[in-house]
Amino acid sequence: MTRKKFLLSVFSVLLLCIFMCLPILAQENSNFKELELYPGGMPFGAKIISQGLTVVKFTGTEGQNASSAYLAGIRQGDLITKINNSDIYTIEDFLKEVNKNNGNQMVFTVIRNDKELTFNVTPKYSKDDGKYKTGIWVKDSTSGIGTITYINPKTGEFGGLGHAICDSTTGKIIKLNRGIVMDVSINGVVKGQVGNAGELKGSFESKKIGNLSKNTECGVFGVLAQNSIEPQRQPIKVGTKEEITEGDAYILCTLDKGKPQKYSIEISNIDKSNSSTKNFRIKITDKELINRSGGIVQGMSGSPIIQNGKLVGAVTHVLINDPTCGYGIFIENMLSAALMPMAKAS
Repeated sequence: MTRKKFLLSVFSVLLLCIFMCLPILAQENSNFKELELYPGGMPFGAKIISQGLTVVKFTGTEGQNASSAYLAGIRQGDLITKINNSDIYTIEDFLKEVNKNNGNQMVFTVIRNDKELTFNVTPKYSKDDGKYKTGIWVKDSTSGIGTITYINPKTGEFGGLGHAICDSTTGKIIKLNRGIVMDVSINGVVKGQVGNAGELKGSFESKKIGNLSKNTECGVFGVLAQNSIEPQRQPIKVGTKEEITEGDAYILCTLDKGKPQKYSIEISNIDKSNSSTKNFRIKITDKELINRSGGIVQGMSGSPIIQNGKLVGAVTHVLINDPTCGYGIFIENMLSAALMPMAKAS
């Protein structure tokens, strides 16, 4: 076969694949339009156990100014996934592996910038503690409060936040090993001001209400236990990005009244080509919400946006220089992320 014929053949196959995929994509979009979901607005607590331990900082170890781990090449923000080929998920796993090696050299496997690296670390014995130490501080979980965007009435599957839960040290999306959804109580609001984001103040209850399965750029997703959260409204249809328009809409969120309330907003600057989390601008126009919270505050991420009786998106970000303004994500982007298979952990 000549090079020209070979290239034509490859091109033909690619065209065939594209045309075969188009009906599938169209069908998925059509399914979204027919989908009916409970709109959320209820707060939830998320506790994420990551796929490894994040290196937070370093400390000196016995007889040296720098830590053993730092001298070996490990850096802040690295994700430790293995020690001597043993998987590491919790701080308990980490301490067990370090102490059972009795000061011998260990092989640390870490993820840095999506690349897997290995380092040889020799722990030092601390006379003060009577234990071997590597000179690093690590953390194994992250928790926070957000707002449920939707619940599937048939399956109990839910989506929330409208953006990822990221590591506070590195700013990167936390790779989920497992996650727990907890019931929370909102007991106050720190009002947002120019230059300072406000916050919903809440506390975790002891009741587990579900599990998280995904932490993605477009939100967190999982399944709620049966009857763990009572929907406040009837299911409504999904509004696609082609249906959303500039103008009036409203959000559902919970401040301190115990139940989601409706607050008016305006939608503008719609970018239908954007596949991430800032798809359109929103401005809070509800005087009651502005008086109580100053506008959008931390913890309101995921608040469902409803326009013309359809669920069209969720609140994702606030503008620090104007807390009455922020961004929203298309509900289509969240649903697509919920359906997308997760990549295997490195």
